[in-house]
Amino acid sequence: MDLAYVCEWEKKPKSNHCPSIPLVCAWSCRNLIAFTTDLRNEEEKDLTHMVHIIDTEHPWDVYSVNSGHTEVITCLEWDQSGSRLLSADADGHIKCWSMTDHLANSWENTVGSVVEGDPVVALSWLHNGVKLALHVEKSGASNFGEKFSRVKFSPSLTLFGGKPMEGWIAVTISGLVTVSLLKPNGQVLTATESLCRLRCRVALADVAFTGGGNIVVATSDGSSTSPVQFYKVCVSVVNEKCKIDTEILPSLFMRCTTDPARKDKYPAITHLKFLARDMSEQVLLCASNQNNSIVECWSLRKEGLPVNNIFQQISPVVGDKQPMILKWRILSATNDLDRVSAVALPKLPISLTNTDLKVANDTKFFPGLGLALAFHDGSVHIVHRLSLQMMAVFYGSSSQRPVDEPSLKRPRTAGPLVHFKAMQLSWTSLALAGVDSHGKLSMLRISPSMGHVLDMNMSLRHLLFLLEYCMVTGYDWWDILLHVQPSMVQNLVEKLHEEYMRQNAALQQVLSTRIVAMKASLCKLSSSTIARVCDYHAKLFLIAISCTLKSLLRPHFLNTPDKSPGDRLTEICSKITDVDIDKVMINLKTEEFVLEMTTLQSLQQLIQWVGDFVLYLLASLPNQGSPVRPGHSFLRDGASLGMFRELMVVIRIWGLLKPSCLPVYTATSDTQDSMSLLFRLLTKLWLCCREENHITEPDDALIDECCLLPSQLLIPNIDWLPINDGIISKLQNKQLVRLQFGKAPGLVGHTVSSQFDAFVRAPGQPKIDHLRRLHLGAYPTEECKSCTRCGCVTMLKSPNKVTAVKQWEQRWIKNCLCGGLWRKMPLSYS
Repeated sequence: MDLAYVCEWEKKPKSNHCPSIPLVCAWSCRNLIAFTTDLRNEEEKDLTHMVHIIDTEHPWDVYSVNSGHTEVITCLEWDQSGSRLLSADADGHIKCWSMTDHLANSWENTVGSVVEGDPVVALSWLHNGVKLALHVEKSGASNFGEKFSRVKFSPSLTLFGGKPMEGWIAVTISGLVTVSLLKPNGQVLTATESLCRLRCRVALADVAFTGGGNIVVATSDGSSTSPVQFYKVCVSVVNEKCKIDTEILPSLFMRCTTDPARKDKYPAITHLKFLARDMSEQVLLCASNQNNSIVECWSLRKEGLPVNNIFQQISPVVGDKQPMILKWRILSATNDLDRVSAVALPKLPISLTNTDLKVANDTKFFPGLGLALAFHDGSVHIVHRLSLQMMAVFYGSSSQRPVDEPSLKRPRTAGPLVHFKAMQLSWTSLALAGVDSHGKLSMLRISPSMGHVLDMNMSLRHLLFLLEYCMVTGYDWWDILLHVQPSMVQNLVEKLHEEYMRQNAALQQVLSTRIVAMKASLCKLSSSTIARVCDYHAKLFLIAISCTLKSLLRPHFLNTPDKSPGDRLTEICSKITDVDIDKVMINLKTEEFVLEMTTLQSLQQLIQWVGDFVLYLLASLPNQGSPVRPGHSFLRDGASLGMFRELMVVIRIWGLLKPSCLPVYTATSDTQDSMSLLFRLLTKLWLCCREENHITEPDDALIDECCLLPSQLLIPNIDWLPINDGIISKLQNKQLVRLQFGKAPGLVGHTVSSQFDAFVRAPGQPKIDHLRRLHLGAYPTEECKSCTRCGCVTMLKSPNKVTAVKQWEQRWIKNCLCGGLWRKMPLSYS
């Protein structure tokens, strides 16, 4: 484990930022981190309870909001999509925060619930019934279905038709459980019930879910001499009202309180956590005194109930008729540890065979098997989540000493050490975020090998397995990129493509854009592959344009055959290899291509991009020996060239209806038919690589014709995506990066060489809307948003009123075409 970056607040004579007590943080599957601090007002001597939300790629761009909570915030919880956040306080108020206009740095409180004056100690969203199991032992299998299997799991509550109902459940300090349900019309149904008849103080609690749709709540009054109680909670809707039923489950006493040697050594239970939200059978407990802690892992199992011999003689027990009882059994316990300050649990739903402690040698150090314990001395330990054996360790005091000071000379300081008060593991367990007692955020890398020596192939296999998991689930994979060195990029991209090609056609179609975005983010990490980033983003844009334009085609008759006009277009263009665009066009039913004139004109900017890109590609063919030139990979990509060819045919037909929608070329001859020329050259190039296994080199005649293109047509400058300003490229040398909230870092560590000037934009050059292909000017006056991952920029508000263009814009309202989230940019961005 090592520190990747540290982000802290601006130093002031009297710091206004002070940590909350308790301080909490939460990490979403989209790699957004939310955490709390209190803002002290020196004049009025009161505290404002703040919620801060950052994107891990731009941690300095913090969105801080006055939560409106009157008491300290006790819980933060992301939903399963990573786009909504719950916050609860010590006054019983729960608030639900949602993105404003789907922007990661703009949030608003939409709905909420309250249990007046009753502090919330545990909070969770209701389960939506989606659970995917990872089979680590099958990481070498070729089929994604073997590596990741859907687990039968019932939602906590379903609407008509089996759709899961959204909502949240909370446990209060007085032993109440409250459930709030979000109805489709926006209303909130809330019900509150006592966990049991004899209400008692609840100091600690946690929530988990069962496969049958029930909820399990674990509670403790904070004393290790008291039992840890468990309750089953069932939620239903009866006559438009929420109903809660509770039932007591078997309880347990911590082992350390029954051990005579440790009976009074650990008086308080300080941490109570289920090992996972959907694993109600396993629980982690931590008991502490002023200086030390002990951690225990317990498991709930079914055991046969012994029957007295008298009853055996009367009615012998046969087979399954033996009475069973649920009983908590201790799985493992640690020796005496330093005092634990925070616990972080893994979110990877790893399926362990037989749920025992035996794990295969090549997977026993897999990151998702470990949980993190932070201690008051500033250190962090990663331990196996079942056996509690040490897997990795990080000494936090290293962040307090100069970077060049040897770790062996680390002195023991007499004063209190800075330690994590709250921490969270990422969704792949390859990164750990901790917020310390000064409100500073630290990002730690957790090695895929967990600090143990594994060969390079095994480390790569772990990374590849987790990339595939993110591809299947749609989760963000930023934390995996933390571990990718430039030398690994080419290997990972190739192996990822190989695994993808082994899947069936239907799954390939579903994942087609996600894998391209993943390849782009990987190639960004190596100087030898950075030019391919532009190609991958151009390919995403091409796929989107192709789908959009072909979706506008309509069958001429209602009783049409099975294939859509778009499918027939693809089939005919692949069969007819004629280089004359008009001869290909004759084979199509042109009546299917008829659109309104305003629609055709509104699509001109997208059509222009297709025309410009085809011209740029053909003009760059003579320089094909240079792989650092953007567009190089398209020259061997038969599928993409085929898409361009289809679009050229569609554009040619639309040009007959509305000539002004055609792409504009600057030609040296007035009689030059630019579309026919480009289609002829494009078809010749496509024929060389239409079959992936039999790619041939373009002949000299084709290269000679492409050499003449600059003398016939003006070659356009392609507006490539800018080099992203994120943090990931600055972490390649494994040096600690120090950042400050609210202040963007300089371009230290990652320099772009002159060979990439083709896609680096000078400060004074005009900006472009990368999705609408509109020029914004050198200093845009319109509000813009940029992608948190690829840097794609587009206007926040739509300037269009035509339905077809609005549909195009709606595709990108929530996410960029690479799948990244949007963040609002300051006006006149540089």
